[in-house]
Amino acid sequence: MKSIGAVPENTSELPEPRRGRVMRLVSRRSVLKSLAVPAVVAVSGSLCPEARCQDKSGRLSKVGWCWDGQGFNGGVDPSIFGAGEGTKWFGLTKTAYMFHPNTELALEKLRGCEQVICEISKWKVRRCENGVAHYLDGSIATKGQEAAKVGRLSRSFRNIVGAIDDDLLGIIKREAITPEQYGSVYETLKKANPELKLWVVVYDGELDKKNWAGFEQFMDVVNLCVGNETANFPKLGRYLDRCNELFPNKPVNLIYRLRDFGYQPLGPVRMDLLRQHWHDIRKYVEQGRLSGYSILGGFLIDMHPEQARWVRGFIAAN
Repeated sequence: MKSIGAVPENTSELPEPRRGRVMRLVSRRSVLKSLAVPAVVAVSGSLCPEARCQDKSGRLSKVGWCWDGQGFNGGVDPSIFGAGEGTKWFGLTKTAYMFHPNTELALEKLRGCEQVICEISKWKVRRCENGVAHYLDGSIATKGQEAAKVGRLSRSFRNIVGAIDDDLLGIIKREAITPEQYGSVYETLKKANPELKLWVVVYDGELDKKNWAGFEQFMDVVNLCVGNETANFPKLGRYLDRCNELFPNKPVNLIYRLRDFGYQPLGPVRMDLLRQHWHDIRKYVEQGRLSGYSILGGFLIDMHPEQARWVRGFIAAN
């Protein structure tokens, strides 16, 4: 007995076509594909406006990064979003892998990301009375070891495009790191892969030439963080001018924090301010004054869902 939908091997079994019409053989795959179309349309019609815009996303999605990993400082709760998952949720393809060891297992999980930068600061956890707490190692020895590790991993994981050094100036002062010492970290990163870029976090309050004298030559990308979102973000244009003076011809990527970590009371950025901030980000990206932005971070999506959903929709629409 022939199964339903099977194409007869002997074409003589086929009935004579009616005059004026052409009969075509239809494969089972074609039939199934045509039946699947209405189902896809029905499902897509139930998606939120942000999701429907994803395939039409413009420039903002192409220049966006997301910090992914579990961050516990600043009153942050554990998140349901892990490495690479916040990036995907925001409709982005580039991730800053933070707060966890740089391992082959981690990079295997991030294979689906177009580009990855790995943190070398290095954020670690220590046991405390109520569980674990984050702390930043940041010693020059640790930076060198992590830079070498990222370089080696980049030979197997071609989506690794660089390393990110968080809170650098504070560590420079704490550890008394010299430009010569830091230069060795820069060289170590590039030894295995000269194409890797070193991203350095710079806060708005650190834009003083004496802070970076001798270090600027070892910074491939300036990762600018506006510390007090509420008070300082409207000054972004001024900060970008200052970055251009201190770090000429270096791309500036803006870290946008969904949460205010530095001022009391800790909490999410107010929605009216957040909307204005993102219109400013779009403007400076369009002007070429910002090479892109990094959302900090995926681990805040479920803690501040209103802010996160609005940002996702804005990126998708722009």
